[in-house]
Amino acid sequence: MEGSKVMKMAMAALGLALVLMAQQADATRFIVGGGGVGWTTNVNYTVWAKGKHFYNGDWLFFVYDRNQMNVLEVNKTDYESCNADHPLHNWTTGAGRDVVPLNVTRHYYFISGKGFCYGGMKLAVRVENPPPPPKSAPMNEKSGSSLSTFVYRGQLVLPAAFAIAAVWDAFVRIW
Repeated sequence: MEGSKVMKMAMAALGLALVLMAQQADATRFIVGGGGVGWTTNVNYTVWAKGKHFYNGDWLFFVYDRNQMNVLEVNKTDYESCNADHPLHNWTTGAGRDVVPLNVTRHYYFISGKGFCYGGMKLAVRVENPPPPPKSAPMNEKSGSSLSTFVYRGQLVLPAAFAIAAVWDAFVRIW
């Protein structure tokens, strides 16, 4: 019975260590047009999107007047001609606060129907995979790098300390 409890604690500590070592991928929620403007007329959404990187897993948050506008995903041809007759997806929920997950690496095209597209209410974004994490500098004895510096940089100290403590605790309880 006591050994089972110790094993559970050791497994919990190991699980915590693994969670702490895992890298986090942070998705970004973009408010289309910016926080003070939103999805409305008289905004150049091409300029708004310029310079932004949209990655797989990010979100577009459309905030607009629900009584007048909508959010339609269309193909490139319908985007260029402002044709809202055959949308690929109607993201309009009726609340005027619609969230679109960017979960496929491709081009997305959005317009507002009811004639607003002709006034510039259209957005094209290219979604790409996130860049790989930066590579660490190679270990070089002459550069003054040591194993302890590498361990601190790799963020292994805290999880390793938890794992060692759990093993030590299990060892002390068994003997």
